[in-house]
Amino acid sequence: MAYRSELEARVARKTTRAIVDYDMLEDGDRVMVGLSGGKDSWALLQALDVLRQRAPITFSLIAVNVDSGYKEYKHDLIAGTCTAREWECRIEHTGIGQTIDDILDDGATPCSLCARLRRGVLYRVAKETGATKIALGHHADDFIETLLLNLFFAGSLKAMPPKLVSDDGAHVVIRPLVYVGEEEARAYAKECGLPIIGCCCPACGDLGLQRQRTKRLLMELEREHPGVKQSMLKALGNVAPRHLLDTRLNPPGELRATAGLKPENTDTAVRLKADTTDTTLRLKADAKYDHPKADATYEA
Repeated sequence: MAYRSELEARVARKTTRAIVDYDMLEDGDRVMVGLSGGKDSWALLQALDVLRQRAPITFSLIAVNVDSGYKEYKHDLIAGTCTAREWECRIEHTGIGQTIDDILDDGATPCSLCARLRRGVLYRVAKETGATKIALGHHADDFIETLLLNLFFAGSLKAMPPKLVSDDGAHVVIRPLVYVGEEEARAYAKECGLPIIGCCCPACGDLGLQRQRTKRLLMELEREHPGVKQSMLKALGNVAPRHLLDTRLNPPGELRATAGLKPENTDTAVRLKADTTDTTLRLKADAKYDHPKADATYEA
């Protein structure tokens, strides 16, 4: 079966590479796609549907939309689009918008709280629908922006994992678009004729938010130095723990004991001694700053 375009082939290739690199899918998986109606989640759903028809394993898809309760939100358009394309879809109506208004003070950024509340809904629906994986539409730019936000404003060297297990071990969250750029996701959603729908939150699109400022910085850097974003994404998978200041990774009293290990074994030894889940493959979702679509607690 031929791809519809070179763009679709490229998105499919990058998505497949992420799935293989991070062991995201297994035969028989029921994958629940968090579908906000934005370009990224539409691109993810479309890409997974394309791969589902070509993959050597069998997996099914269900799109779940969490309606926050804003009157202007076009959840009917999302449901109609899924029905027309024969995608299984569930709209989960909530009062998250009102809850946020009641809890937060005027001027506070709601994205982090909203993300946590929505994640809780997704976990519940995953259990109800028998989903074995929860797929979110974070793309390469999201990973890079989160890295910079933590560096600039949280004093932490971290981004977000392409695959994680919830703290209770009940859910596996995957981000198959980790190698796909934001512009590629936007172009792909447009090419596929998918309706781009905003969340209708009054705070969305506020260019004063730290993430939007960081996004603009990245755009300027990429314009001046083409390829810099790709280099930063590569850096997230090319960490040298021995060259960092974290004493949990490099206990001063144990440096000589690990000096004789081969380079490829040293980092493993140090990680095993470090009492922190941030350096294991099972990364927690309670990062100090994750993407607003994840579990952020740092208020950008």
